Amino acid sequence: MRRLLCALIAAGLVIPVPLAAAEPPEKAAFEVMTPASTVASRTDRRPNAGGIFDPVARKTFISWSGKAADTYVQAYDHRTGVWTAPKKIADGESDPHNYPTMLLAGDGHLLIFRGMHNTRTVISRAPLAHSLDGTWTDVEVPEGDAASYPMPVKTVDGTLFLFYRETTKELDPTADSDFRPMKYLVSRDHGKTWKNSVRLTGKRWAFGSRGRADHMDEIYVGQLRYLPSSGRIQFVYTLAGGGPSQHKHDAYHRNVYHLSFDVRTLRFFSAAGHDLGTQVDDAEQERYLKVAETPLELPGGLKSPDYILQVGTQRDGKPFVTWFQFDAAGSPRDFAAAWNGRNWEVREVANGLRLREIEQLNGGTWRVYGTRDGKPGIETFLLENGRVWRPETVITTPKPVQRVEVITGFRDPARILATGASSARDVSVADGDIYVAGVPRK
Repeated sequence: MRRLLCALIAAGLVIPVPLAAAEPPEKAAFEVMTPASTVASRTDRRPNAGGIFDPVARKTFISWSGKAADTYVQAYDHRTGVWTAPKKIADGESDPHNYPTMLLAGDGHLLIFRGMHNTRTVISRAPLAHSLDGTWTDVEVPEGDAASYPMPVKTVDGTLFLFYRETTKELDPTADSDFRPMKYLVSRDHGKTWKNSVRLTGKRWAFGSRGRADHMDEIYVGQLRYLPSSGRIQFVYTLAGGGPSQHKHDAYHRNVYHLSFDVRTLRFFSAAGHDLGTQVDDAEQERYLKVAETPLELPGGLKSPDYILQVGTQRDGKPFVTWFQFDAAGSPRDFAAAWNGRNWEVREVANGLRLREIEQLNGGTWRVYGTRDGKPGIETFLLENGRVWRPETVITTPKPVQRVEVITGFRDPARILATGASSARDVSVADGDIYVAGVPRK
C-alpha cells in the first residue's frame, strides 16, 4: 500500500493533505441521549434516512433494527425532552440487510422502507399524520421486486424516489450472480402508488454494468444526497463482484465513482456535466464517473474500498467524496477527493478511521463522523472543500458504534442517530445501544 501511494503521489493522482491552519480547531460540545439500551442488532444500513425531524409535530422520529433485524421506531418530543418507548413496526426475517429507512411523506404520514434482501420492497405506513401511534400497514411493491438497500428521497415538490439495487438472478435465472444494477421507484401520491425506472425510461436498469472482464458488475451505493437548489441527487459508489476468474457475489470491491441524477428529467450526469441519458453503462462509468482506481485485491483479507462512502459539495457547488480502504495489515486508510472542474484531486486525509457520515456546516465546510474498531466514541473532523482536514472533537459513547446517520432536517439536541455495535454478527443477538447526539440548545 505504501509503494502504491508513493507511486500515485508521484503521478499527481494522490495529493498529500495540506497542513491545517495554526489556529486551534473548533469545538462542538455534543450531548448524548440513549433512547434504548441493549436492543440493537448488527445492521448493513447506509447513512441515509435513519430519522427525521417533523416541524409540525415538533418531534424527531428515528428507526432502527432490533433482534432478528425487526424494525423499531421511537419519537423524541422537543417540548418535553422525553423519548417514547421502542415500538415494533415490522419483522426483519433475521437478515441484517433488511434494515429500515424512513421519511415523512408530503401528506404528513411517516413511511418506512425495507428491501427484503434480494426479494421484495416493503413499505410500512403510519396510520396517523405526524405520529407513530396506531397500527401501521405493510404493502409489498411489486414494481420493486428483487430489491436490497433502499435509499428514499423526497424532493421539494413532494415526489418520492426510492433507489435500490436489484438482484437480477432472482428474476432471471440465466443472469450471473454478480450482476446487480441500480434501479429506482417514483411516487407522486405520497407513497400510495409507484412506477419503476424501467417503465418510466424503457431502460433495463438505471446505472450499472454487465459483462465486465473482471466480473465487477454489482453496484454498492455508499450514499446519495439530494440537492434541492439544483434538483439533483448525488451518488458515490463502488463496484463488487467475483473478480477475473469467477462469477461470485461480493468477493471483491473495486474503485470509487461519482454520479448525479436530475429528478425532473430522469437523466444522469458526470461531475464534468456530461449528459449520460437515462441509463449509465460500464463504458460511461469508466470514462466519465471514476473518482479513484483501487487495486483488485483483498488487503488483510478485507474487501476494499468499504461500501460505506460519503458525498458532499464544495463551496462552489462542485462535488467531493470520502471513503476508506484497507492496507495490507487490514487497517483503514481514509481518503477525500474533490472535483476541481477538470479532474478529481485525491488526498489521503487520515488513517485508522471508519468514516461513517458527513454533515454540512456552512458553505464548503463539513463535519466528518468516524469510529475506530472496537473503541467507544465517535470522532469528528472538519473537512473544507474536500481538501483541508482537521480534528474537531470526540462524542463520548459508553460502547462502540457501528453506524452514524445525520437526521434529516435535524433539530438539536437530536442531530445524529448512532447505532451501537452488537457483540455478535448474527442478528439473534441484539445488545447494542441506540444513541442520539446533538449540540445542546441555548
